[in-house]
Amino acid sequence: MEFRFGGSEYNQRTVLGHPSGLFVLFFTEMWERFSYYGMRALLVLFLTASLMDEGGWGWPREDALVLYGWYTGLVYITPIFGGLIADKIMGYRNAVVWGALLMTLGHASMALEGFTNIFFYLGLLLLILGNGLFKPNISSIVGQLYKTNGKEKDAGYTIFYMGINAGAFLGILLCGYIGEKVGWHYGFGLAGVFMFLGMLQFYFGQKLFGEIGLNPKEAEAFKHGVATGDEKIEEEKEEEVSASVQRDRLIVIGFFAFFTIFFWWAFEQAGGSMTIFAADYTDRVLVGSEAMTFKIINAVITIVPMVVITWVLAMLFKNIFSAYAKSNIFLGLSFVIIWGIVIWMLYREFLADATEVPASWFSVLNSLFIILFAPVFSKIWQSRFNPSGPVKFAIGLGLLGIGFGALAYGAYGIPQGAQTASVSMIWLVLAYLFHTLGELCVSPVGLSYISKLSPARLVGLMFGVWFMANFIANLLAGVTGSYIDTITENYSMTTFFLIFTLVPIGAALIMLLLSRMLVKKMHGIS
Repeated sequence: MEFRFGGSEYNQRTVLGHPSGLFVLFFTEMWERFSYYGMRALLVLFLTASLMDEGGWGWPREDALVLYGWYTGLVYITPIFGGLIADKIMGYRNAVVWGALLMTLGHASMALEGFTNIFFYLGLLLLILGNGLFKPNISSIVGQLYKTNGKEKDAGYTIFYMGINAGAFLGILLCGYIGEKVGWHYGFGLAGVFMFLGMLQFYFGQKLFGEIGLNPKEAEAFKHGVATGDEKIEEEKEEEVSASVQRDRLIVIGFFAFFTIFFWWAFEQAGGSMTIFAADYTDRVLVGSEAMTFKIINAVITIVPMVVITWVLAMLFKNIFSAYAKSNIFLGLSFVIIWGIVIWMLYREFLADATEVPASWFSVLNSLFIILFAPVFSKIWQSRFNPSGPVKFAIGLGLLGIGFGALAYGAYGIPQGAQTASVSMIWLVLAYLFHTLGELCVSPVGLSYISKLSPARLVGLMFGVWFMANFIANLLAGVTGSYIDTITENYSMTTFFLIFTLVPIGAALIMLLLSRMLVKKMHGIS
């Protein structure tokens, strides 16, 4: 396997068969996703919690879901501008650092929401702007680690995606727990602590990437040996392709971006209507043996991923600590803190006589299943069973629809117009399982194909276009989710979830019909 390593010998040292630089990005993205998903898990719950009894704002469900839709949507539209700024001015690495700093300030502001509402809205704004600089550009750096557009890049993005979901897993688990059980502002603030440490880890380790991710002026200086003592590199020429081939590949990106709207429109009910379903319609109170069983399961699913991620951390330390000690020290410090919080949370729960599963806990299942299944999918994509990109998208959409089918079935007994119920937790567990399997067929694969199909000069912009599709999907998700009460009152909760069952399955069938045409327009990109 060939890697691009610029002037740094350390990036050529591999972890799990991939360049060390991938895992610097893995942990940086992990803490950014910790911050994003930790806050996302709390947003609707905080807004709808009663002002007097629970310290929330007491908003109606529909208003909270609309704000959720706008926030999650705008988080995905600002990367268009962040990608352009990085392409033309800042470079990918500077954009990642500045984006992380803005998000750190955003979480700090949200932690002060108890003093005045202005801090809450200012925090949301800073998170949106920071994410715009961070999100498209760290993904672009991942793509540039690989010389070829083959299976290795797909596998690399899947490993990177495991880092994304490791952060999401920990963020939802810990910020959700602390926010619901201790105080909302503590949950908001905790997310910022790890965003700051992730920024420092990346900042002090970025020379590992050589010329990758530099701004145009820095890159030119690096190529002429003016950079910080690293050896010169040979200039690589962009693959020469006709105008017509590039146009066809951009058309394929457009199709992928369009169909991903249907996927994320349904999938993003996780932080909205599915969170409300978990909070108000699911039986979450456990006592006796059931409570102890949950505590044991919760401890296992928390500790095992932590051990796996810590093992990856140790392998990275072994490869690069001698050259990038500061980066590794800040990364190690973040793990010391996170292990302390995990042990405190589990100890506190085992002391309690009864257990009420936090509503935010169910979102953890998505990230847990990603961590468990991402290596499996990575191996499948590298095997002879690897399907084409369009077929992967179709499979992902179909699995998503099946997940909502499970929720529709589980909600069948809820009376029309009911505001509360006690449905078994198994239906949410099944929904998150199928949603996760679908996500592994769409999201990391989509990131990889954007990198492979885009001309080198437009990679950042194309990631921005991809995220604009996510903006549309997230906004529509919030608006559609806000009709949960209206649809439940006039029809049923089952009808509400059937909408998210049938639309993705229909989109999957259309994508299958278009798959041969799209593969032809990819002109050999597999």
